[in-house]
Amino acid sequence: MTPDVLAELVRAAASEVLTRRGLDLTALPADVTVERPRNPEHGDYATNLAMRTAKKAGVAPRDLAGWLAEELTGRDGVAGAEVAGPGFINIRLGADAQGALVGHVLAAGEGYGAGDDYSGRNVNLEFVSANPTGPLHMGATRWAAVGDALGRVLSARGAKVTREYYFNDAGSQIDRFVRSLVAAALGRPTPEDGYAGAYIGEVAQDVVAAEPGVLDLPDAERDEVFRRVGVGRMFDSIKRTLHEFGTDFDVFFHEQSLYESGAVDAAVQRLKDSGSLYFADGAWWLRSKDFGDDKDRPVIKSDGNPAYIAGDLAYLRDKRSRGFDLCIYMLGADHHGYIGRLKAAAAAFGDDPAVVEVLIGQLVNLVKDGKPVRMSKRAGNTVTMDDLVEAVGVDAARYSLVRSSVDSPLDIDLDLLVKRSNDNPVFYVQYAHARLASLARNAADMGVEPGDAYGLLEHPREGDLIRTIGEFPSVVAAAAELREPHRVARFLEQLASAYHKFYDTCRVLPMGDEEVTDLHRARLALCVAARQVFANGLGLLGVSAPERM
Repeated sequence: MTPDVLAELVRAAASEVLTRRGLDLTALPADVTVERPRNPEHGDYATNLAMRTAKKAGVAPRDLAGWLAEELTGRDGVAGAEVAGPGFINIRLGADAQGALVGHVLAAGEGYGAGDDYSGRNVNLEFVSANPTGPLHMGATRWAAVGDALGRVLSARGAKVTREYYFNDAGSQIDRFVRSLVAAALGRPTPEDGYAGAYIGEVAQDVVAAEPGVLDLPDAERDEVFRRVGVGRMFDSIKRTLHEFGTDFDVFFHEQSLYESGAVDAAVQRLKDSGSLYFADGAWWLRSKDFGDDKDRPVIKSDGNPAYIAGDLAYLRDKRSRGFDLCIYMLGADHHGYIGRLKAAAAAFGDDPAVVEVLIGQLVNLVKDGKPVRMSKRAGNTVTMDDLVEAVGVDAARYSLVRSSVDSPLDIDLDLLVKRSNDNPVFYVQYAHARLASLARNAADMGVEPGDAYGLLEHPREGDLIRTIGEFPSVVAAAAELREPHRVARFLEQLASAYHKFYDTCRVLPMGDEEVTDLHRARLALCVAARQVFANGLGLLGVSAPERM
């Protein structure tokens, strides 16, 4: 019996109680919550339904809880129910009903944890979107891991997700990048506002090798070649780094295309025509305060050039024209102002601001030997994705970046992530899967196959492992709804703890010439189910599920 099935059973029982006693059925809430109590001695699951329903039904919470507990005790699969505190109901399941979850997981396989919450939703998920002026820094690396995991979680719950990377290949930062390349190629010092680091020299050499004679061209032509080839080289390097990190995109969208296609001009004109822009102090302003922003934003500056938000306006309009009904932007810690301005942009175009969501990620700090890691050998003034992967590997890097909420700054201990011990979270989880894979190989060598006598799984450690497995679908659903894939990682650590405790207490395979029993087979089935959940969960995080460690 899954938690969802139990919730339906509880609601049906409550409906029966209210009907029988002539109480108002509309008092029942639409959703019923069943949760595992912190203390296992209080039961397998608990619900607060009586407390949520009693006042509207016109009865005392404990009275309603008592009637409901009595009704539940007579239902198939429920071994007992009792009232606790002001009106909680603690529920104990029968071993058969609880163990049947194992068969459900085995039947669902890779689909266990999936759902249809977002069926029919067309989601544009934009993340990383770093300027093509240097290697990916740690903030972008965090979004590469978290964004990809969020895309996987949303897809698992039924959404059609398009992963999109927005290349800021227009504007002053590209001009600075080009000047830096030219200076390096000519052997001159880095411009005062330029980009430093060994990679600048590498890209400059690539441009000269690809375009011999480029340095003999007139300055304007020379700079255009460095712009075209240099940005392209940096673009290719970023995509290659992301791919090696396990993060691939469906769309690479170039900011410059919005200007070249006239999309920016069209978006600005539409807002002028609708009255959402006004002219003041020689500039055109978006009435963003009218739509909840903290201030109005300039769209066309007094010099006649578009402000940065002009591209954002055209880009949002482009996304909506492509059929996306939810546009999620994953931005860095210095982009809080974008929440108001992007929602205001949606409203200005006549959209529901809810079509826009902006997630803000906080900074990442690397620590080694108890001290901050500050400098990259290649990038010069920052630590890059390549630096992190070189230090700890892709799996450890991704897992460590995903397992914490992006709302908080993150310190990553490089010394911890290379340890092969239970103190290292990714090792702890992956080792549990590898241990299960080893068990499966041993069972195959012994000729032991999983069995379905799930009612024999009565040991407390078996029950705890089964109930932990049962939480996985709701964890994935919450991760999708709240845009928090770290919930999956934390769940996997709880599952690893439950499994290791089970394994240390309950022998799965017979020893020596001991006869194989139905209990052995049922425990093996439980292990196969646990292994499937580890594989599914790690897959949602983009982290491998190793067979051996």
